[in-house]
Amino acid sequence: MPRLRLALAQTNPVVGDFARNAAGIVDVVRTARARGADLVATGEMAISGYPIEDLASRPSFLRAARSAVEHLARTLDDEGLGDVAVVVGHPDGPFTPRPVDVSTAPTAIAKNCASVLQHGRVVATTAKYHLPNYSVFDEYRVFIPGDDLLVARIADVDVAIVICEDLWRDGGPVARVLDADAGLLLVVNASPWVADKDEVRLPLVTRRATESDTVVAYVNIVGGQDDLVFDGDSVVVDETGTVIARAPQFREHLLLVDVDPAPATDPVVTEHVQRVSLDTPNTTPGELAGRPPLPRDVAELPDDRQAVWDALVLGTRDYVRKNGFRSVVLGLSGGIDSAVCAAIAVDAIGAEHVFGVSMPSRWSSTHSRSDADDVAARLGMQYRTEPIADLVAPFDAQLGLTGLAAENIQARVRALILMGLSNLDGHLVLTTGNKTELAVGYSTIYGDSVGGFAPIKDVPKTTVWALARWRNAVAASRGETEPIPENSISKPPSAELREGQEDQDSLPPYEVLDAILEQYVTRAQGAADIVAMGFDAATVAEVTRLVDRSEWKRRQGAIGPKTSGMAFGRDRRLPITYRPSPAVDG
Repeated sequence: MPRLRLALAQTNPVVGDFARNAAGIVDVVRTARARGADLVATGEMAISGYPIEDLASRPSFLRAARSAVEHLARTLDDEGLGDVAVVVGHPDGPFTPRPVDVSTAPTAIAKNCASVLQHGRVVATTAKYHLPNYSVFDEYRVFIPGDDLLVARIADVDVAIVICEDLWRDGGPVARVLDADAGLLLVVNASPWVADKDEVRLPLVTRRATESDTVVAYVNIVGGQDDLVFDGDSVVVDETGTVIARAPQFREHLLLVDVDPAPATDPVVTEHVQRVSLDTPNTTPGELAGRPPLPRDVAELPDDRQAVWDALVLGTRDYVRKNGFRSVVLGLSGGIDSAVCAAIAVDAIGAEHVFGVSMPSRWSSTHSRSDADDVAARLGMQYRTEPIADLVAPFDAQLGLTGLAAENIQARVRALILMGLSNLDGHLVLTTGNKTELAVGYSTIYGDSVGGFAPIKDVPKTTVWALARWRNAVAASRGETEPIPENSISKPPSAELREGQEDQDSLPPYEVLDAILEQYVTRAQGAADIVAMGFDAATVAEVTRLVDRSEWKRRQGAIGPKTSGMAFGRDRRLPITYRPSPAVDG
């Protein structure tokens, strides 16, 4: 059987930074070649980062992307790496927009492409056929679809190359793999992570391998891009559906694997198949030329809680670093949300770059102040106390504030302090609200909602508690100090804006609230359907009312890492001006 040494480069690109992204690709190709790789593959849009959104409509951006790919090919050759075949994902254009009756995106001028580079030139290019237009994707809007399946012959193996969504849908390029008699299906991806994604992704890869009798190599990018987190998790599955190589989640990795696909045969003439032949740098066809076989590299997946935590840490780290911030600042109340956000930030960028501020008011309890002190000490972060009572008093006196107005001014004074420190020292302000609070509007706009990034924006309250317990258990297992004080976990949550206030004064128990929100927000069930599941009708009516009336607040909130299949923002888009009408019978 012929053998091919394949390298999957799980890189972390920055959107638009062609020089940095290309330099990283050169580095991984150098390493891969030293380890005997015949073919190196990067993820979807690895040269430009993903998603590029409306940058795809800028001719100058597309020309720069094309130039970057051509320059990368020459650089590899100049560095003595030109004999290695490299597959790189990138946007291409500008193209003439296709007529309405032909294109799925008649105003688009770009294509989502993968190119094969060798000997200093772009040998062949293929464009994505299926353009997703759901959830976080808007490719139907910004790209022109491709037509052909690209098959590259190397080391006596025919390698079919497709891009991300083309693997997920029947028809198109994947349907031609059998007819093309390819031995290896290479899929380049920019697949964002959400919880339980692997329960869908790996079975799909396995099914494609067995149904096409083909080795499938799936390479994914990694890293945070705005509110998306890409987890890597690149994988190679053989014709029997067996995982023979797998990269770790949430970090850059070069995955090398020796594969034994079926040997190439005489080309069968098939419609919409583009074929090219590549040189083999390290072996003669059909043999490893004395190279010892590689050991199996199959990473274990983290458990569910660790996966969520790792995604939040990576998303926070990359947002901070990629946007040029050196440090973050957040309010420390002693409550569970701010404690978890502080722990995420410390894990992401280091305690020396995380600044916490305790801002006690006249209503702040002694335990809240001591718990905030305890969090800061446990994490070793930078910390200061700025009392707000004397700052709030003039507002109350001059405006005669009482009730809710007096409560909210406290939150807004705290926001002024955090933003002042941000302006003074260049910190990024982290806002600490969770998904449950955002859903029902349980926050003060321009107050505790202030900030540039929200680490737990897509994490329900009950999951915040679970993450805190998990993170403490991990620390204990390592003999380290548990980062979250037990009192922050166990005490009843409260905004402490009035005497004796608790969250459950205004909201149902969080276990009930999160269960209703799961049905109403995530599963898009109506109130009557939720009541039919056994929930109290009055509670459901109040929760759905709060969710509907809070859309205007959510539109103005900071972005945060997407961890679920239905995150506020890209996933769930509803009108602000909305008056639900009762169902009409008949």
